[in-house]
Amino acid sequence: MKILIVGPSWVGDMVMSQSLYITLKQQHPEAELHVMAPAWCCTLLERMPEVDKAIVMPLGHGDFKLAERFRLGRQLATEGYDWAIVQPNSLKSALIPLFAGIKKRTGWKGESRYGLLNDLRSNKTDFPLMVERYAALAYPKTDMKDSHCIPAIPWPKLQIDLDNQQQALSELTLDVQKPIVSLCPGAEFGPSKRWPEQHYAEVARHQIEQGKQIWIFGSAKDIPVAEAIRHYLPAALQTHCHILAGKTSLHQAIDLMALSATVVSNDSGLMHIAAALQRPLVAIYGSTSPKYTPPLAERVAIVHTDIECRPCFKRECPLGHLKCLKELPAEKVLAAIARLTSPEHMIDSLR
Repeated sequence: MKILIVGPSWVGDMVMSQSLYITLKQQHPEAELHVMAPAWCCTLLERMPEVDKAIVMPLGHGDFKLAERFRLGRQLATEGYDWAIVQPNSLKSALIPLFAGIKKRTGWKGESRYGLLNDLRSNKTDFPLMVERYAALAYPKTDMKDSHCIPAIPWPKLQIDLDNQQQALSELTLDVQKPIVSLCPGAEFGPSKRWPEQHYAEVARHQIEQGKQIWIFGSAKDIPVAEAIRHYLPAALQTHCHILAGKTSLHQAIDLMALSATVVSNDSGLMHIAAALQRPLVAIYGSTSPKYTPPLAERVAIVHTDIECRPCFKRECPLGHLKCLKELPAEKVLAAIARLTSPEHMIDSLR
């Protein structure tokens, strides 16, 4: 069997997609699995041994370009795929498998995709977690009445490139003599996911005083936040805080984060990467909820406030106060780090 998957466009969603890919290989061990995704997600696909081929989606997020999709579909028709699975909910994402002439086309109902998909799933609300919705697509529609019908879902597990890891350490003049606490203070979704930099700085100060070093990960967009965190530290401690935001490729970020003793992250793509690397992880939630996209790992502490207006799932605080994050103190995150790294917790996680 040869399967084409139209993958998601967000880093976190792509990490969670590995659960689907592992499940497909479990169900169809001899299947050849090809995944089409944006270039930045193809980096992740290269770390998933279940994926036989990553295909770069040349169209940008939001681009319709019907003629280009038709051309891509006809080009893929030569591959002779037996089955297509479409993970995104958009109408345009279902066009390429149709144009490729793939007979079985599976996906969730969304944006009037009747006819484009002929194995259409309509009971999405019966699968509360995104990873459940992904994994359910690997099974026959008649077997998937709700999330309880899914066998144990395998969690994502990204591979590490040790040679690339050593090269990145050398290029960025980093060392691993002190335990590494990685901070991921960015979030592409918007400000309502970003814990204030002053709080991150308080965590960093405490951890440095405990004999650790800080690595701050993120994209070029996160450089101002990373610099603010370091600026809030006492001058004598700033040399122990290393800004990697905007300085690493995603490949390098994955391999360097794998060295972390602990990761503290907003609800973001890097949070899901940390979970897939099985790093002790403190996940901070503001406007979103772990009841939909939790980090999939054993050693995880989820922290959030309990104010009545959260989760609102808005990109920016509709009430203008952002209390869901501002009122989450650094002490709560530090307590979570202490629990995760305690000898008792580490022993329990291995049982």
